[in-house]
Amino acid sequence: MRTSVITGGAAGIGAAVARRLAGQDQCLMLHGQGADVAAVERLKAVALQCERAGAKVAWCTGDLTSAGSAAELVRAARTAFGSIDAVVHAAGFADKRSLQQLSRADLERAFAVIALSFHELVSAALPNLMRAAQGRVVAISSFGARRFTADANFPASSAAKAALEALVKSLAVELAASGATANVVVPGYTRKDAGRSGALYPKAWQLAAKANPLQRLAEPDDVAAAVAFLLSPDARHITGALLPVDGGLTLM
Repeated sequence: MRTSVITGGAAGIGAAVARRLAGQDQCLMLHGQGADVAAVERLKAVALQCERAGAKVAWCTGDLTSAGSAAELVRAARTAFGSIDAVVHAAGFADKRSLQQLSRADLERAFAVIALSFHELVSAALPNLMRAAQGRVVAISSFGARRFTADANFPASSAAKAALEALVKSLAVELAASGATANVVVPGYTRKDAGRSGALYPKAWQLAAKANPLQRLAEPDDVAAAVAFLLSPDARHITGALLPVDGGLTLM
């Protein structure tokens, strides 16, 4: 059995990763940022789908901006399943406010959810990851950390994602002696459920799709497929890598 901790597991890429991994030999600890009724129901629905696919599943919610929340998630995973083999950090959000509009508190929140929670999460899981036969860490970044245009500029979340990428590369070096790996998947414009934060209206989705050479949006499962590969034994010699899943967006 392999145990994976997945943040952002209630929707989008995180939920797609959970569904990709779900199987008879998998234990999944799913985390959702929101604790309101609707958010909890979304997380429970993903957990149920994974259980039906044969996985053993536990879930919890918690505000990743709060110090100790990510470490508590690791403790909950150990309590439920014992050791931890993999961490997938998919928590995050896109903040399109301009640099001038952002307050210090806005920047601190972006860094807390995206970069600081990753550091706390992997630091708490590190003893397990370094002992695991195939320890794996995959973080979800964004094209925003390397593509800056007038119509797609996300200073707060992009800065936090850039910090996340630096943390993953540093972690890759520190894990190398154990054989464990750490990598980053970099999605482009990826379809979100209607009504969810960051979701666009149909015309805006069409324009976003045309921004990359393949001229289509990524589906969450497109990104999840790349994550699943990096978690697999076949990716044992890949570490510190940034894998774009963006239809060629960052070529332009």
